[in-house]
Amino acid sequence: MRVMGIVGYKNNGKTTLVVRLVAHLRARGLRVSTVKHAHHSVDIDRPGKDSYRHREAGAVETVLATSRRWALVHELRDEEEPGLEALLARMTPVDLVLVEGFKAFPHPKLEVHRKAAGTPLIAERDPTVRGVASDEPLPGLALPVFDLDDVDAIAAFVLEKAGRMA
Repeated sequence: MRVMGIVGYKNNGKTTLVVRLVAHLRARGLRVSTVKHAHHSVDIDRPGKDSYRHREAGAVETVLATSRRWALVHELRDEEEPGLEALLARMTPVDLVLVEGFKAFPHPKLEVHRKAAGTPLIAERDPTVRGVASDEPLPGLALPVFDLDDVDAIAAFVLEKAGRMA
């Protein structure tokens, strides 16, 4: 599958851009999936629900299925967190996977940068960053810089630079 990472520091607009890109690319007829990496414990299930009770009892994996969607929850317990390639290998093939987070993995990335956040540029020290979407000009940066609101140009760039993985 073709993969493009969307990276940046907290509160720079990564999720907003991912959502806008998914909608834009879907409108063009592409099948798009996403992977979101979180640095904190997240539980998509709730205490007291049957599937939660299955996991708490020790199930390694629990599938929650409805007529509208399904979710697979895999408990790591004593296992290490899987890498991006292992997660991608479990996904249904699509035209493009947008990966939010996973900064340390070697897939191609687009950085999201907002002036107000006051954060340094990842692109200045990470050669896997292929371009930056920003709300300010970044003179001197030796990479393409896109206006954060130019979703059409950003989408074209993402499709051109996305790398093949899994």
